[in-house]
Order: sequence, then C-alpha cells, then structure tokens
Amino acid sequence: MTIHETAIVDAGARIGDGTRIWHWVHVCAGAQIGANCSLGQNVFVGNDVLIGNNVKIQNNVSVYDAVTLEDDVFCGPSMVFTNVHNPRAAVERKNEYRRTLVGRGATLGANCTIVCGVTIAPYAFVGAGAVVSRDVPAHALVAGVPARRIGWMCRCGVRLEGEGDVTCGACASEYQIDQDGCTPQ
Repeated sequence: MTIHETAIVDAGARIGDGTRIWHWVHVCAGAQIGANCSLGQNVFVGNDVLIGNNVKIQNNVSVYDAVTLEDDVFCGPSMVFTNVHNPRAAVERKNEYRRTLVGRGATLGANCTIVCGVTIAPYAFVGAGAVVSRDVPAHALVAGVPARRIGWMCRCGVRLEGEGDVTCGACASEYQIDQDGCTPQ
C-alpha cells in the first residue's frame, strides 16, 4: 500500500494490499477499499463507502456515503456521485441517502454525473458528460443528458456492433444482442 504524505486516511479506514492513494486524498474512517486500487489526486471517500478490488478512481472524484463500487470499476476524471435526491442547504436529509451501486467492470466517463439511487450493472459504459438518472443495464453504452442507451459494450471495453449473435472484433468474446439486452454466450 502506498499513501502519499499529503493524503489523509482516518483511523479505522480499511485499505487493501497494493492500493495507491495519491496527493490530497481524504479517506474517511468507515471506508472500505479493496486491493490494488488507485485513488488519484484530490479524491474524497466517505464513511459509508465500499470499494472493491482493482478500482481506478481518477482525479477530483468524491465518492460519497451510500456508494458501492464493485471490482474493476473505472471512475473517470471529475465524475460526480450524489447521495441526496432533493438537496436543500437548510434541510438536513442524511437519513434519506439513496444507495448507488456500480457493478463489476463498469466504466464511468469523465465529468459524468450519477444521480443517487441507481444501479449501473456490470460492464456498462457511461459516456463522458452523461447524466445517469435511472438504472443502466449490463453491457449498455449510455450517453447524453439524460443518459440513454446508444449501444452495447464488450467486457474488454470495445463497442459491439449488430444484433443477434455478435462477436467482439477485439477479443472474440461472443454475445447475444437484442433490443432488451446483451448477454455473454
């Protein structure tokens, strides 16, 4: 484990072997971070946060309470999580946090926003700048404001083309694709 001298890791935080914590990061006491993760410059990790193994969190990302990132998740630079659905400065709503789950292998592009209470299923891909306000299916490629499905993605991160029996041109993985989903074969 590597923790930069400018980082603050509160007593009680659990951090896995091989994890690297860079400049000006703050990890709160209740956080659980897996092995072989990388937390870039200026990352914040709240108390009620669970981060799996091999997660990459780029610079300027705040992972607030009630967020779970499963193994192999990628969080692009300056992407945003929320945890209160209808915030007001004068009204405390900490008892109303909505849980957010990001499934294994998902990618969250730079500057995207994940509105609390959604599930982003495994291997989904959220495009840069998208605003996700509803659940994202496994392997879906979503983009826009609000985010809408515009395609399907392979586990390896390459866009899949076509419907029916589809083979990834990069890694030769096979999928069954129709309007309702993308299923590995």
